[in-house]
Order: sequence, then structure tokens, then C-alpha cells
Amino acid sequence: MEEQNKNENNNANTNQPHQNSEEGKGPSQNYNRRNFYNRRRNFYKRDNRTTQSAQDKSTFKKLSIVIPLYNEEESINLLVAEIKKGIRQAQIDFEVIFVDDGSTDNSLKVIKDIAKADKKFRYVSFQKNFGKSAALQIGFKQCTGDVVITMDADLQDDPNEIPNLLKKLDEGFDLVSGWKKKRHDPFIKNQSSKFFNFITRIFTGIKIHDFNCGLKAYRKAVVENIKVYGELHRYIPVLAKWQGFTITEIPVKHQQRLYGKTKYGISRFFKGFIDLLTVIFTTRYVKRPMHLFGFLGAFSFLIGFVVNGILSYEWLFSNKPLSNRPMLFLGMLLIIVGIQFFSVGLLGELMVHNFQDDKEYTIKDKTL
Repeated sequence: MEEQNKNENNNANTNQPHQNSEEGKGPSQNYNRRNFYNRRRNFYKRDNRTTQSAQDKSTFKKLSIVIPLYNEEESINLLVAEIKKGIRQAQIDFEVIFVDDGSTDNSLKVIKDIAKADKKFRYVSFQKNFGKSAALQIGFKQCTGDVVITMDADLQDDPNEIPNLLKKLDEGFDLVSGWKKKRHDPFIKNQSSKFFNFITRIFTGIKIHDFNCGLKAYRKAVVENIKVYGELHRYIPVLAKWQGFTITEIPVKHQQRLYGKTKYGISRFFKGFIDLLTVIFTTRYVKRPMHLFGFLGAFSFLIGFVVNGILSYEWLFSNKPLSNRPMLFLGMLLIIVGIQFFSVGLLGELMVHNFQDDKEYTIKDKTL
């Protein structure tokens, strides 16, 4: 009997730890299960963040930033710091090309020191000041990226707008122009710029607000197919549009100038108007000059012919003398001028016909 009770006690003692072990394992299993779900939830959160980051990241492989400058030694180092900050947001490989437009201060020395410290920064220096258009054209030829951004070196263009420009370019546009919606410029410069942009919109038919904003983003094909010279940097969107590229704009931050002074005076508006006529002719009529000169010639000839026709009718049927009729000379002048315009148009058409080149056409895609 005592042996039987001992066995039962032993069994009870044996079973008791077993039950305690099961009870102890329950919370542990629950804890492990919670950890598992927590880790999985955190993983998916992290994966979502990675996916979101991948969506925000630009599809372009390399960015080239072209910066023309003239006497901006005080702004350059601060500009470089801001560019690096903007590039980190864009998450893209990059290069920066400074084009020194014959600066007379220490700008060249500053960019040389920057280029020595960081190989992603390069420079080209002109012997003398050739203008912003020449600087941009040379900078475009040095680019190795598949997307190009231009900006001024005076710190009024904000490099932190780079991700926004690339994002808009990723939507399928070929050129994205900045729009300084809120400008930090003197009143006269603001109003004259608005008038300039208004006239340009009317003459070109391109509906953007700020043609002359230095902050722009281009696909590489755009800078390879446009030629910027003279003062035509103001009309790069017009040149690109004529080549068949798609254009849009986004508002960008415009900052106050911290150092130096503006390089543009009132004379730029007179030059701008002449350049507007130049760019209209070179984009619309350079391949069909007869459409311009022929129209002007025909219009002038028609007016002169009508004037002289009326005078001839009065002379024949009303016996009015022509000796004291200034309108007769005006009619003759209009006829002569009309014939001259028409002749210039024909000569232009002959030149275009003889020097036609397939390389002047922009190819978007083709089969190999």
C-alpha cells in the first residue's frame, strides 16, 4: 500500500513539472508569435518605404548640371553645397560643369579648387566674355549625362528644385522650364520681364510664363539638337519646340541675390526684341523663306496695284491729272517693294533646295 502511494506521488511529481513546463511554454510561444508578426509587419513597412523610394527615384541614370558664370566668386562655394544637398534628394549620379565666361575676378580659381577636390565637378573657361548663349552651348557639348539641368551661379536659382524638375521630366516631357512665380527682383525688372514673356507667348504660341528662367531640365536629345548662339538662350524653349520636343513648366523658388549685381541692363530688352524676330525667322521660315517674303511681297504688290488701278481709272474716265498725285508714287513704290520681296523669297528657296541636309531633321526613334 505504501509502495502504491509512493508510485502515485512519484507520478504526480513527475507530471507536475510537465504541466508547469507546458504552462510556461505558452507565454513564450505567444511572445515568439508576436515577435514574428511584428517583424513581418516591420518588414512590409520597410518594403513599402523602399518601394516608395524607388518610385520617387528618377529613371535617369546620370545628371549633368551646366552652370554658366561671370564674376560670381562669392557665390560658388555656397552654390556647390546646395547642389550636393539637392542631388542627395534626387538620388542620381551626377556631374557639374562650370563654364567661366571670361570672369575678371577669382571665379576661375574657386572652380579650379573645387574641381581638384571633387572629380564630379569640371570646368571650361573662356579667354574673354562671349555671353551666356556661348557658355551654354559649350557646356552642352561637355555633358555625359542623359539628362541636363541648367542654372545660374548667382544663388537665385535653388538647387533643391532639382528633384522636382526630374520628376516632371519623368512624366514624359522633353524640356521642363522653371517659372519664377514669385520673383525677388526690382519692380521695373519684374514688370518688363512680364511684358517680355507676354509678347513672346503671342509671337511664338508657346504657353509658358517664364522663357528666360535659368533653371531648366532637358533630355539629352534636346541639347544635342538645338544650337544656342548670340542671345538666343532666352528662347531655348522656342528652339526646342520647333524641333518637335514637348515643353512644360513648373513653379520654382526664386531667391534674392546675396552677392554681386545683375549682369543684365535695360539694353537687353531691345536686344531681346531683335532676337525674338531672329528666332521666329530661324524656327518658322528658315526652311521655307518664300512663306514669309512671298507673303510680304504679294501683300505689298497687291496694295500698290489697287492704288494705281484706282488712279488709272480716275485718269481715264474722270480726266483727273496724275501729275500732282502723291498716291501714284506710293502705289509704284509698293509694287516695286513687293517684287523685291518676292524675288528674295525665290532666291531663299533656291538656297534651301541646294543645301538641304537630312542631318537637320530630329530623329525620335528608328529601327536598327
